[in-house]
Amino acid sequence: MKAAVWFRRDLRLGDNPAWSAATRSSEEVVPVFVVDPLLWKQASSWRRAMLAGHLTALDDNLAESGGRLHVIEGEPGTALPELAGRLGIDVVHWNSDYTPYARVRDAAVASRVDSKTHHGQLVHPPGTILTNAGGRYRVFTPFHRRWAEQEIVPTPQTGTAGVSSDPGVGVPEAGPPPLPAGEAAALDRLESFDQRVDEYVQERDRPDLDTTSRLSVDLKWGSIGPRTIIDLLGTHTDGRAAFVRQLAWRDFYADLLDSEPDSVDAALRPEYRTIEWEEDPQGLEAWKTGRTGYPIVDAGMRQLLAEGWMHNRVRMIVASFLVKDLLIDWRLGERHFRHHLLDADVASNVGNWQWVAGTGADAAPYFRIFNPVSQSTKFDPHGDYIRRWVPELRELRGKQIHEPWLAGPLELAAAGVVLGDTYPDPIVDHAAARERTLARYKEGLGR
Repeated sequence: MKAAVWFRRDLRLGDNPAWSAATRSSEEVVPVFVVDPLLWKQASSWRRAMLAGHLTALDDNLAESGGRLHVIEGEPGTALPELAGRLGIDVVHWNSDYTPYARVRDAAVASRVDSKTHHGQLVHPPGTILTNAGGRYRVFTPFHRRWAEQEIVPTPQTGTAGVSSDPGVGVPEAGPPPLPAGEAAALDRLESFDQRVDEYVQERDRPDLDTTSRLSVDLKWGSIGPRTIIDLLGTHTDGRAAFVRQLAWRDFYADLLDSEPDSVDAALRPEYRTIEWEEDPQGLEAWKTGRTGYPIVDAGMRQLLAEGWMHNRVRMIVASFLVKDLLIDWRLGERHFRHHLLDADVASNVGNWQWVAGTGADAAPYFRIFNPVSQSTKFDPHGDYIRRWVPELRELRGKQIHEPWLAGPLELAAAGVVLGDTYPDPIVDHAAARERTLARYKEGLGR
């Protein structure tokens, strides 16, 4: 029996159900990655570099036992069946993905090859956490309660099958990854975070401290499995329980997208589909480039462009600013994040943007609007995060760095800040924008 394992968002050998099953049931396994031109072109340079880094690390891991990652290029529905026919592969194993695109892609492959699917991306796969009536949850809290009660199914150990040593076309060139890549690097990040996770509740909302785990990047590409994280961290302190709860959110959004695939492009709650969004290309560009005149917003958007990353609290702030201050369609922000973020996961990205917009499941009420100044003063109290990413404001002191338009001429001059020149004036008045948004949402609900 000759099998292939189609790696996608599971770029690891440990805690990998597809790899385990194939190596236990076959004599030879061909590890395969398909470079899909459509997805490759849509990704930012940071994302391509991160993916290439993980693929290189996976190839290195396979080489330790005499194998290689077989890389091919092309549309998977055609390229993978052709490979299976050429190499005499009897069955192709893969771990399921749950996005609308992945479901269509995987069905196309499954129609042309014998295949076996497994679940290696989530703690509990979609459709396994159900209400008492047997339905899907639309609210997180009861989902989490049932999720925490559910027994975690362990992955069997890897088998003894031989591994193909043909590298195919090789890993694509994409430059050095922005973070150390691969399974070993992910485990290093987890072990490092284990030393500070007990402070997670107190520090998770502080972008100036930069104490987050960065494990979301590993979870997105599958260089570590969520069950591995739970096994090492546990839930025996408040910080550990709070962090593991984030894995439940990840499962919740995947389950939601699996049951509501149209939510990628449409408000989950139909009553919000008639909101009239603003056509504001200048505002959108100012937001994308970090030139809104609101320092915390600009800091976050500049970090995104520079690193392919943004602190989660700041993600909520900048998302609220786009949707609730500028009244720009949440889908434009979601696509921008998906293009740039190293950890952009379609289900979580869509779910969180709809949460901010007030259009999704378990959503904040539409009238909950983040004030960018109060958020900034609360979560970046000394302005250190702003100073790092908006260096033209670094000489401002106290509250001036959060709202430079209120600084006096002498303070601005001493700091070398010229509003409208070295740093932009605010592109919108938050109080007025808030009233406009409330009125527009009410109008939408009334249609």
